[in-house]
Amino acid sequence: MYELLKNLGTWLTSGASWSGSDGITHRLAEHLQYSLLATLIAAAIGLPIGLLIGHTGKGAFLAINLSSFGRALPTVGLVVLVFLAGGLSMLPVYVALVALAVPAIVTNTYAGMTAVDPDVRDAARGQGMRGHQVLFQVELPLALPLIMTGLRLALIQVVATATIAAYVSFGGLGRYVFDGLAQRDLVQVLGGAVLVAVVAVALDLLLSGLQRLLFRHRTA
Repeated sequence: MYELLKNLGTWLTSGASWSGSDGITHRLAEHLQYSLLATLIAAAIGLPIGLLIGHTGKGAFLAINLSSFGRALPTVGLVVLVFLAGGLSMLPVYVALVALAVPAIVTNTYAGMTAVDPDVRDAARGQGMRGHQVLFQVELPLALPLIMTGLRLALIQVVATATIAAYVSFGGLGRYVFDGLAQRDLVQVLGGAVLVAVVAVALDLLLSGLQRLLFRHRTA
């Protein structure tokens, strides 16, 4: 084990490991590209659904059941299914990552909307606000902390799962895991896993800090 960790340290600190098309810098950029794009697509799908359900109060069962669906989703199986249907492309990877991220976004957006005090809604309507004004000027600002939590959780889940891109011969940090398994190179496998974990934790800490900074006045 000591020898493995020593070799891992050498691999992570070697300049050769960070340069070139197979270097950590390039693979990290690919991994972040896949993750951010998938999360943005998921947000474009999940936010309107969560806002609509929370604002109208209709379809709450969808938001609740989506949470269970997200935990039970067989990500690799979905990649294989879309791969067989659509061929070799990044489409299967994005479909799987978006399907993984949408439930967290929908459920947290819905939770944020339902947490808004009904008296605040009534007061806004009593002042003559229309439905869309209540939504965007009252409900959405108050629900924003939980909505951002959903986006953060979705991004972290996607970052941790984006290694599946390498499963269908694309890039990202998963390349080290799958190539290492094929070559029986435990150092490379462990290095890929460590890098993914570090990126996920770093993003979580960064976004958590940003969230606390933006909404510090609400807990003061």
